[in-house]
Amino acid sequence: MSVSVIEQAKIQAQVLVPLVKALQAELGEARANALVRRALGDLYRGFGEEFWKAKNESDLGKAVSSAFRTYARDDALAYDVIEQTADAFAFDVTRCAYAEFYKALGEPELGFLLVCTADFATAEGFGPDVKLTRTQTIMQGASHCNFRYRRDGGRSQ
Repeated sequence: MSVSVIEQAKIQAQVLVPLVKALQAELGEARANALVRRALGDLYRGFGEEFWKAKNESDLGKAVSSAFRTYARDDALAYDVIEQTADAFAFDVTRCAYAEFYKALGEPELGFLLVCTADFATAEGFGPDVKLTRTQTIMQGASHCNFRYRRDGGRSQ
């Protein structure tokens, strides 16, 4: 069986957390974080593109729901679906093992940088007509994360 995304995140953190801290010390936090966001953004955008092509699904709700189940595997996330249609998928994450892990490390701000910001880049990979809105995260201390995926305009693959 393949390694779950939560386990991958924990393994990656062993290298990325010290690396990002060293970059922050050397370059300053703002510059280092921008560099990390740009580098990881390209990677996650590519993951989103690959997923979207492989899924070949015109129903946004079905496609994003399927992708999200991958991130939730191994009890990594608890969430409530608010809306699922051909042009929307909205849900609230109510428990996040990713946030629990980074908080236990004492590094929730790095968890946000390394995990949460990837959501937007991945969504960009779904195509120019798919938009993600999220105004709060558990990682940043909110009670839940509010994910809202919408397709702008007509349907397309």
